[in-house]
Amino acid sequence: MALNYIWTGFFLVGFIAALAQWLFMGDTEIFKRIIDGTFDAAKMAVMDIALPLAGVMTFWLGIMNVGEKAGLIQRFAHVIAPFFARIFPGVPREHPANGHMVMNFSANMLGLDNAATPFGLKAMESLQSLNPQKDEATDAQLMFLVIQTSGLTIIPLAVMAQRAVLGAANPADIFIPTLIATYTATIASIILVGLRQRINLLDPVIFAWIGGTAALIASMVFSFTYFLDKSQIQLVSSVVANLVLFGVIAAFMTAALRKRVNVFETFIEGAKAGVETSIKIIPYLVGMIVAISVVRNSGVLGLIVSGFAWVFNALGLQTDFVGALPTALMKSLSGSGARAMMIDAIKTYGVDSFVGRLASILQGASDTTFYIIALYFGSVGIRKTRYAVSYGLLADLIGIIAAIFVAYLFFG
Repeated sequence: MALNYIWTGFFLVGFIAALAQWLFMGDTEIFKRIIDGTFDAAKMAVMDIALPLAGVMTFWLGIMNVGEKAGLIQRFAHVIAPFFARIFPGVPREHPANGHMVMNFSANMLGLDNAATPFGLKAMESLQSLNPQKDEATDAQLMFLVIQTSGLTIIPLAVMAQRAVLGAANPADIFIPTLIATYTATIASIILVGLRQRINLLDPVIFAWIGGTAALIASMVFSFTYFLDKSQIQLVSSVVANLVLFGVIAAFMTAALRKRVNVFETFIEGAKAGVETSIKIIPYLVGMIVAISVVRNSGVLGLIVSGFAWVFNALGLQTDFVGALPTALMKSLSGSGARAMMIDAIKTYGVDSFVGRLASILQGASDTTFYIIALYFGSVGIRKTRYAVSYGLLADLIGIIAAIFVAYLFFG
């Protein structure tokens, strides 16, 4: 029901804001901008997101099927099974969902969004097979989705590339701050949802995995900082991320051939689900993206940012970060919108300014909560999202606070 009220609220708040601008400010073009925006957003949802996603999903779901038949996904799942068995207690250890979630998290951490989405949709479909009430999200689905919204990305490749295009002196200087912010948001989301679901977070296995992951990230940060110069960080990140992904494809095919699996037919069998899933999610994408465009074009987002600036000024607090807030607020709504906000902040304040760097960190430190909820739950027909929205937004808020903190620490 929360998503129902929020979605409806986007339109109603947008209408009230537009009406006020027409009556009190004489803006006779406001309604035209909003309606034009709804047409553009609906077209973008289908032509720029759903249809391109169909191609990507067709390929990766085919590759996923090859990996399953080869037995490698089950091996991945077996390695992480002790940890997943504790944070996803409703999922059997040998269930395929574990392997799908591992693949999704791995692709996300490498910043490979195009591969992460098909893996994530496959994971949600697998989790749905365990769901006794098909229209209501299970605890496991909620934990999986909130971790998604925290946006754990070890290598913010797309952001670093964008900074390079915009002329940053050191495009990779946001690498470590982004890693700290996104990891903080992810751990916080696991803890918050774990407490809500009464999971024993002091379990030695959970403690060891979280501690081990933190140590691994710390060692990687140390290695990148002390053994690579700034230009090499971006190069190594790009090569490693894409090498790992291509290596997965090669490994799946090699293992399938060793098991005498008909690789091509297996690929085709899995790929058929890509188009079906993409068509199924179109109504959810159109509905959410059009609602977001109404909020943006009605000026509500700008009003919220101005309100934040006024409050912080009144409290005598620093307001250096306010220029980056549009990126933070838009990120929960729309990935492409947040990217546009980041670019606008960089062009306005400078790519190497405090605001420019903070906007870049914010872009990589969280994910698009409403888009993810619409996409993932829509793909399996879940209507009752329980506390997905509130906890997803809470994960976003923690990521925003962490990003602002590390930005002051590194660049303030």
